[in-house]
Amino acid sequence: MRLERWGMVLLLALASVGCSGNSTGLREPSAADKKAEGAQVHTELGQRYMQNGDLQGALEKLNKALQFDPNYAPAHTVIAVLFERIGDYPNAELHYRKAAELEPKKGAANNNLAVFLCKEGKVPEAQGFFTRALADPFYDTPDLAMANAGTCLLNNNDLPGAEVWFRKALDRNPANGDALYQVARVLYLKNDAFRARAFLQRYEALGLVSPDSLKLGHDIELRLGNGEVARDYAKRLRERFPDSEPARALDANAP
Repeated sequence: MRLERWGMVLLLALASVGCSGNSTGLREPSAADKKAEGAQVHTELGQRYMQNGDLQGALEKLNKALQFDPNYAPAHTVIAVLFERIGDYPNAELHYRKAAELEPKKGAANNNLAVFLCKEGKVPEAQGFFTRALADPFYDTPDLAMANAGTCLLNNNDLPGAEVWFRKALDRNPANGDALYQVARVLYLKNDAFRARAFLQRYEALGLVSPDSLKLGHDIELRLGNGEVARDYAKRLRERFPDSEPARALDANAP
């Protein structure tokens, strides 16, 4: 499952507002302007620090952002990602929930919380937030939330419910690679290897490949009795992703 892309574009032009001696008639920034700018700038800095691997620096900047504005939802989202990364799940949940509370109608905030809740095993609550995400008419990636909702159910052994969500995602976006792969996985688990192959081929036609998709391709072809094709998938998996878990699983089960 994936979080919503959480990169932010900041309006740094605020820094030029209110320069002394200007003749443009621009007003001096208010306290509210300064608070908003401080929260935005420090959230952006925190995100950059995190991307560069400086998690302590990122945490300091994000805490500073929330000091400027405790109700700045993007800061809560980014600090939630940070806490999740370092394994502080209670604080991660706290901030994902706060972001969704501050932006209750925003698809991204609800999707992010739903993904986290599903990882924590809170599946019914997660499904509610996925549904809330999809109620946002301005949400530009609804197929992402649909695929995430399906993965949530699939990881909890609800194959029929998962397939419904994945097919909804594909109705919305036929090129959703996650949904194509997951439908192939569901069909394989339902012992429908022939149709599973068709969905995996659609996934591969998008130029996508992963250790999991190569392992699934191997397993599908083996079930269909196509040993040569299965061996080709195994060869590609070992060559491209030799240290991956699927490659190790393949070697562990080798005769």
